[in-house]
Amino acid sequence: MRILIAPNSFKGSLDAFGVAEAIADGLARSVHGVTTVLLPVADGGDFTTAVLVRGLGGRIVESTVLGPLGRKVTAAWGMLDDGTTAVIEVAQASGLSLLRTEERDPMIATSYGAGELVSDALSHGRKRIIVGLGGSATVDGGAGLAEALGARFLDANGAPVARGGAGLAALERIDVTALDARLGDAEIVAACDVDNPLLGEDGAAKTYGPQKGATPDQVEALESNLSRFADVIHRGLGRDVRRVRHGGAAGGMAAGIAGILGGRLASGIDLVLDCLGFDERLRGCDLVVTAEGFLDRQTLENKAPYGVARAAERQHIPVVVMAGGIADDVTRSAFSIFDAIVPICPRPMSLDEAMSKTRDRLTWSAEQLGRILSLVVRRSSTT
Repeated sequence: MRILIAPNSFKGSLDAFGVAEAIADGLARSVHGVTTVLLPVADGGDFTTAVLVRGLGGRIVESTVLGPLGRKVTAAWGMLDDGTTAVIEVAQASGLSLLRTEERDPMIATSYGAGELVSDALSHGRKRIIVGLGGSATVDGGAGLAEALGARFLDANGAPVARGGAGLAALERIDVTALDARLGDAEIVAACDVDNPLLGEDGAAKTYGPQKGATPDQVEALESNLSRFADVIHRGLGRDVRRVRHGGAAGGMAAGIAGILGGRLASGIDLVLDCLGFDERLRGCDLVVTAEGFLDRQTLENKAPYGVARAAERQHIPVVVMAGGIADDVTRSAFSIFDAIVPICPRPMSLDEAMSKTRDRLTWSAEQLGRILSLVVRRSSTT
């Protein structure tokens, strides 16, 4: 039996490589003659850089950039061995994880540092820049990112507006005459971990603003400001980003990349799977095991396990998903793309306890899965 193990990371607990190894260890204990192929994945969020650098060859580079609240931070990004491609995660420069809970404030948080990473990649001669959009602290529409690359965001008097989501309220014009000329020879690809549009009930402000520290009143203000932002882009640059798929990713950073820089928006998991040659790695496999820290309806919005399952479905290969936690809204009918869902927590426990034992729980659960597979194989061989 040949099993492809293609998990996402368990955020804050175990990276995708550790998850894959733990599952492989459990299966090896219980399935005789199993061959496991480890192919950790990501969807534009955490560990996208590491997954692509390790999967395709390359090296990690560190840059000092502006963090979401103006403090300098050290951000890691990747240069792939093809000599052309850079991989950037906005969370490294503009991420929620860089802030204490009480510091979260999307009204002032800026994506400027993410733009500095793009600039550094251009300075290293990279012509294709993959920008992973998961985990941002911002709802500024990517204005900060574009500013770091030379765009100017001006009010009615021609003065620069303040950085952050609040500053967009005064926006009247975007001046791109000084935009970094190197962008003309580069391809910017935004790897989006959600499908949400920029605006509306499922848009950047209303869906993700509260997670980034926005109060109900601030959510409404951010929604209004992003609408103004979209209008200014359409009026001045001729690109309509109001309802573009993925436009709400990273607090609207996807919309800014598309509308101001002319970048391409892509499903993060589909992009990563394509880069890793996933379809080819699937050939000859009998089963796929994927995994995620928490399974809920957002998983179906093209998160890593869902993308893996869709790819396997095209080749008629069954898929098992293992999860640290499962939401109440996970139903068999809605999640039918997975042939089985395996929770790894054997009893009620605190989040801290569950996260501290992730590797052991994954290995134990994979071992039980392997025992079931062995029973089926033995029964089939005797009938």
